[in-house]
Amino acid sequence: MAGEIPDLIAQERTGTGKGAARQARRDGMVPGIVFGGDADPLPINIPFNLLFKKLKEGRFKSTLFNMKVEGHDDVRVICRDVQRHVVKDLPTHIDFMRLKRTTKINLFIGVNVIGEDNCPGIRKGGVLSLVRPEVELVVTAGDIPESITIDVTGLEIGDNLTISSVDLPTGAKPTIDRDFVIAQISAPSGLASQDDDDEDVAADEVPTTEMDAPDGEQADD
Repeated sequence: MAGEIPDLIAQERTGTGKGAARQARRDGMVPGIVFGGDADPLPINIPFNLLFKKLKEGRFKSTLFNMKVEGHDDVRVICRDVQRHVVKDLPTHIDFMRLKRTTKINLFIGVNVIGEDNCPGIRKGGVLSLVRPEVELVVTAGDIPESITIDVTGLEIGDNLTISSVDLPTGAKPTIDRDFVIAQISAPSGLASQDDDDEDVAADEVPTTEMDAPDGEQADD
């Protein structure tokens, strides 16, 4: 999430080219480059185990990082490419882009819920289900919101809350061009099961009517 920008510690790589990159891999590092931001490209190395762990956590390319390199100012970066081994599928090189404050980027922003105490559906036993605990937004690098807030005040069981009802931060917009559901008030499982049972009982209680056979087809007593 964007509220807490994680640090990403890297080392400046001495030397460029295939030879230096191969040596970095032998030393347990993944070579990379930091570019953009009106500054010279900076060759870096990132510890393989650290990078592999972060890649497994998911959404690596949609996460804003605060990169720390000794001897350089901290800089906000976002991953632009991860090259992988053609057979082992392990990272072999990584590209990061420095971000200006005006740069537009896609980030997953966490959802904060308010109004639960004033939600009739919850008071009646309904369950708040966050369909999307995070929402991917296009935001400005210099004005990244910590979260977006949804208000479930007044929602009844069965009601949905969609992105169109959310006041988004200035300059932010969803990456999905449709009115998708963020949260809903669901019936408790016990109530849902009871409703199903009631329907079954109601069907069983429907009286059956014996129809008389047509004339000439009365069964013999």
